Amino acid sequence: MIKLVATDIDGTILIPEGEFRPGVKECIKKLCENGIKVVLVTGRMHAAASLIAEDLGLETPVVSYQGGLIKDRDNTLYEKYLTPEQTEKVINWAKSEKIHLNLYNDDILYSEAECYEVKRYCNNLHTKYTCKKFCEIDKTKVNKLLAIDYENPERINKYERELPKVFPELYIVKSTPYFLEFSNKDASKYCAVEFLQKLWGIKKEETLTIGDQNNDIALLKAGGVKIAMGNATEELKSIADDITDTVFNDGFVKAMEKYCLFCGASPALPD
Repeated sequence: MIKLVATDIDGTILIPEGEFRPGVKECIKKLCENGIKVVLVTGRMHAAASLIAEDLGLETPVVSYQGGLIKDRDNTLYEKYLTPEQTEKVINWAKSEKIHLNLYNDDILYSEAECYEVKRYCNNLHTKYTCKKFCEIDKTKVNKLLAIDYENPERINKYERELPKVFPELYIVKSTPYFLEFSNKDASKYCAVEFLQKLWGIKKEETLTIGDQNNDIALLKAGGVKIAMGNATEELKSIADDITDTVFNDGFVKAMEKYCLFCGASPALPD
């Protein structure tokens, strides 16, 4: 029996236009009414993710920054920051590669300049940013760093392969074809879901995890039932127990109906 659904947001329950498909809200409401905890697990900043949780009527904690921060309405339950030294190393690397970098410090998004990358990013996610030189920021609460290349995604693929050897002390993951994220080694979606499982006394086999991008590989591995969206990357599909429909065709809802909101006999859960 599924007691916890840990779901990604973008590309899983939210289409690229930033909207929910009809049925998603009602489906999540039914899950909650059936006593199933639904948790949003995202790379988004908390300020943005918490608004989505509120829109969905969720009262569970929100996992943001790939797992670097877990907060409910009143308390911080889990947080893992980059050190100032680690942050400086990534900043210097980005400057040498001439690649744009978003810096998230204490849940504020900073960009060193007004530029195409940060404007497009914030427009797509309906969030705000602050322009400030990174050397002027107190880097004691850096949630994550995000490298962006909209023009040459192959460069992101190259960095994803190579940089874990350059920065072995960091968690580095591609969250879209254009984004490469840098965070604390313990700031993964796996770590966050495992923390909540222990907090609530929920077993791995009682957890369903669902997502669409490479950063959701860690998320899926935390679940006993691993679901990839039909629009997921091939890497994610390869580790999934099941592949549902795409985000445009109510894939999330179909997966929940199959594994959580079924009528009659229980479905055959993956071994």
